[in-house]
Amino acid sequence: MRKQRSDGQETRQNLLTAAGEIFAAKGFRETTIAEICKQAEANTAAVSYHFGSKEALYVESWRYAFTRSLSIYPPDGGIPAEAPAEERLHGRIRAIMRRITDPQSHDFDIFHKEMANPTGLLATATQESMEQIFKGLTLLVCELLDKKPDSQEVQLCAMSIRAQCFGPLLHARCRKSVQGLPTTGFESLLENVEQLADHVTRFSLAGIRALRRRHPQQSHTEVGP
Repeated sequence: MRKQRSDGQETRQNLLTAAGEIFAAKGFRETTIAEICKQAEANTAAVSYHFGSKEALYVESWRYAFTRSLSIYPPDGGIPAEAPAEERLHGRIRAIMRRITDPQSHDFDIFHKEMANPTGLLATATQESMEQIFKGLTLLVCELLDKKPDSQEVQLCAMSIRAQCFGPLLHARCRKSVQGLPTTGFESLLENVEQLADHVTRFSLAGIRALRRRHPQQSHTEVGP
């Protein structure tokens, strides 16, 4: 009985891995259950048994890829909670960028294909998962600005930091995945994550310091360079 359970878990994981790779490369509509099962070395009936449908496998394969990515690049960047806020911000920014630039982060490619040819199937899963990361960043910005989470300045600063992390690197990642496109300066960013993370951190902290100077009576904590 234990052997059967172990084999079942292995089959399920193989299906999730294969599905993530193929959905990332081809998108939902162009992917077939047959090719997923062929790559996973599983019977086509295994998809129905473990997931119920292609749609459910699609959602679960994205979750699986996302969870794998976070296990390698935790949202806090491995920076201790007691570290200075500036260092923790750098850790979060670097973690986001490392996830985006890792070719094995199939969650980004699946999501990109979903945006290009929407099914609506990933809406709930992506919102719930990404909110965890964005909430952590927002709370850190609250600490740096010494303001409440619902403050407009907090929301705008967090949005700005996210845009600096996701914008150029997702653009570069998508261009790199398309054959025949001429190269641009964005592609080099994929090879200089540390430099870009340092820049975004310094730039963001400079903006936060400028905002705090506009409201000195509301600022109680020091924001480092």
